[in-house]
Amino acid sequence: MLTITTPQGAFRRVSTTAGGVAARLVWSAGFAVKRSLMFGRAQSFVDSEVLRLMQPYTPQRTGMLIKSATLGTVIGSGRIKQTVPYAARQYYTTAASRSYDPRRGAYWFERMKADQKGAILRGAAQQMGAEGHE
Repeated sequence: MLTITTPQGAFRRVSTTAGGVAARLVWSAGFAVKRSLMFGRAQSFVDSEVLRLMQPYTPQRTGMLIKSATLGTVIGSGRIKQTVPYAARQYYTTAASRSYDPRRGAYWFERMKADQKGAILRGAAQQMGAEGHE
């Protein structure tokens, strides 16, 4: 019998009486809980960063469009929700930029993602303990 043991669990390979080989992966007891906490922490990081990094791209007259994303989002849910009734119209049918700030305009999430995706992914990887990886 071959057994490989790690902090995450163990892999066991056993030869059967018929000459075959059976393998079994056994996770350690705390592995699932630890990983769930790490995934939750990474998702909370992503949600917070998306809200923060979207702000300079979001059209701003009174600031309510930006505030609605903050108020409508449950950090860690993986879902950014803007609650003002005109958010969809602003997102899909408004001009791509504004005279007062050319970064602000339609499709602000997509434009932010194009510019900031690498930084968000690196930060999420760090939350998962995968520092230095992309």
